[in-house]
Amino acid sequence: MCGIFGYCNYLVERSRGEIIDTLVDGLERLEYRGYDSTGLAIDGDEPDSTMIFKQIGKVSALKKEIKRQNPNRDVTFVSHCGIAHTRWATHGEPKQVNCHPQRSDPNNEFVVVHNGIITNFRELKTLLTNKGFKFESDTDTECIAKLFKHIYDTNVQNGNDLDFHELTKLVLLELEGSYGLLCRSSHYPNEVIATRKGSPLLIGVKSEKKLKVDFVDVEFPDDNRPETPIHNGTSNHINGSRIPNGNGPTTTNGNSNHINGLKKAHNLLPIATNEFNLRHSQSRAFLSEDGTPNPVEFFLSSDAASVIKHTKKVLFLEDDDLAHIYDGELHIHRSRKEVGASMTRSIQTLEMELAQIMKGPYKHFMQKEIYEQPESTLNTMRGRIDFDNNSIMLGGLKAWLPAIRRARRLIMVACGTSYHSCLATRAIFEELSEIPVSVELASDFLDRKSPVFRDDICVFVSQSGETADTMLALNYCLERGALTVGIVNSVGSSLSRATHCGVHINAGPEIGVASTKAYTSQYIALVMVALSLSDDRVSKLERRKDIIQGLKLIPGQIKQVLNLEDRIKKLCENELKDQKSLLLLGRGYQFASALEGALKIKEISYMHSEGVLAGELKHGVLALVDENLPIIAFGTRDSLFPKVVSSIEQVTARKGHPIVICNENDDVWAKKAESVHLETLEVPQTVDCLQGLLNIIPLQLMSYWLAVNKGIDVDFPRNLAKSVTVE
Repeated sequence: MCGIFGYCNYLVERSRGEIIDTLVDGLERLEYRGYDSTGLAIDGDEPDSTMIFKQIGKVSALKKEIKRQNPNRDVTFVSHCGIAHTRWATHGEPKQVNCHPQRSDPNNEFVVVHNGIITNFRELKTLLTNKGFKFESDTDTECIAKLFKHIYDTNVQNGNDLDFHELTKLVLLELEGSYGLLCRSSHYPNEVIATRKGSPLLIGVKSEKKLKVDFVDVEFPDDNRPETPIHNGTSNHINGSRIPNGNGPTTTNGNSNHINGLKKAHNLLPIATNEFNLRHSQSRAFLSEDGTPNPVEFFLSSDAASVIKHTKKVLFLEDDDLAHIYDGELHIHRSRKEVGASMTRSIQTLEMELAQIMKGPYKHFMQKEIYEQPESTLNTMRGRIDFDNNSIMLGGLKAWLPAIRRARRLIMVACGTSYHSCLATRAIFEELSEIPVSVELASDFLDRKSPVFRDDICVFVSQSGETADTMLALNYCLERGALTVGIVNSVGSSLSRATHCGVHINAGPEIGVASTKAYTSQYIALVMVALSLSDDRVSKLERRKDIIQGLKLIPGQIKQVLNLEDRIKKLCENELKDQKSLLLLGRGYQFASALEGALKIKEISYMHSEGVLAGELKHGVLALVDENLPIIAFGTRDSLFPKVVSSIEQVTARKGHPIVICNENDDVWAKKAESVHLETLEVPQTVDCLQGLLNIIPLQLMSYWLAVNKGIDVDFPRNLAKSVTVE
């Protein structure tokens, strides 16, 4: 949710029109994340001025607003920094004044775009209001922009010339919560600040000349010269006065000033002088052989999908990194040195291709991703399963498997669709590893402050690797000394970097808000982890062999199931048309399929649907059954098949007309269809623990066509976002 995009060119001549088009195109490639308004900020016509364009609605509405204001597109910039944003409302309803970028004052001295939530914004707003600032919006982001101006003005009044990154450090010390933000300022022309804490941010680099090294040094405060003052843990810098000691970093004196419990910022004093404010480059990657500046372009984004068109060279920022781009160089600063902290940030090469994030012949990204599953499931297994020798090799887990096998229990933590993939594979984990497994919703796991011990293994599953609740749960487990495993799709994501070990599911970019191919790839990745844990058990050899050979057939079997689309489309146009509610029944391995299918139908078609454990029918849910309620039941073959048949008979005995997802040529359902009213959707049979991979495909197609038939924008369901990066 929310999207950030920024563009900086240095010694690369670009017209204002080209800069606007680059920013708008970047926003369009972030549309899938979910948003309700857009905006961008660029250089104005006057020297050191800023123009802001923003509008509620889609990026197309922003294009119209820019056209209405009619800026001069022909002005040429040799160097320039522009920032842009797609907003998903958290503070303040969607209206133009609440759109990002947010500004510090009517002159646009500081302009900010921000993902995340500032939890102490009310206190900051009260403080800044008392200082004479007038707020235009209801957003928490506006506090950031005004805080920049307040601290800047206070230092200027005291005769101090702050570098942009030094100023930003002081601002960040006052912020509580999560953020990924970009800031540009008329006081620092052609410069941009990028920083993150709990919200993803990356920087793409495009240069005609090869970079000297494939990393950027992290710059820490120099012990021998004054830098940003060190926070003493008792008072923020805008509380109380700072006393220079003349010998090194300045510190606060610890005397906080408060009015009604709020921070008071009237004593902010100098932190730097011109003597120490000379810039010195540590950005070795951008040094040229002859000392002349390198022409270079930087693309800043919350998602690689918007950068891949321009460059494959990207650098992922870590939490609390502060990136400062100026004069064609990228500098990364930290407030202090941490023990064991990395001294560099690597510039990686993305393997993503632009074609992967384009719709191609499909009408929607969701439809495209449903049809990509034969390929995406194969990619998840590619190079990891030796089907001839029935062996699994997960490089990211190999060294950790002995420790995982010794675990007292496995805790699987996830949200939404990822949670369902954990439920779908819990039984096979317990069967093969004989380790008890608990599956937790990340938010509830945190709410309960669930006990976690050092001999627990905590598995975190996320498509984006940035889900806020999952990341908070990960930090909670890390603090308690547990070994953490990540199952993630997005390479370089926060979760993949923070966990001890893990598996990338390699499903490729997933643009549609409703997760489809990520679900099946997560499912397979988790099954492979379970198989790896049991590869030392002789008693499980035959079972493992059956599952591995079953996995080999899955991509082809998914292709077969996709042939049901025309049949499913007719069901949606007839039996399920205009229905208000839908019940899905599953048992054993198929309970997760029922939950996931119900979630897809809810989030895409806005139709109420509920996944129910078939064994619980008679404990209340049966009261809902009549001839009008549509019911979908999973009746595929496994050890619980007789019990599932019994549950479906309870439905038909009460005049229910179920749609049964069953295996091909199953005589039981063929005979029942002769005596009672039921429809069947036939799917191939596979190993019981893998059947859910095939059974979920009809539900994905059903949710898609239910939505399309209602005229719903499938890729942008209302109120939802692809990556939930706020709590």
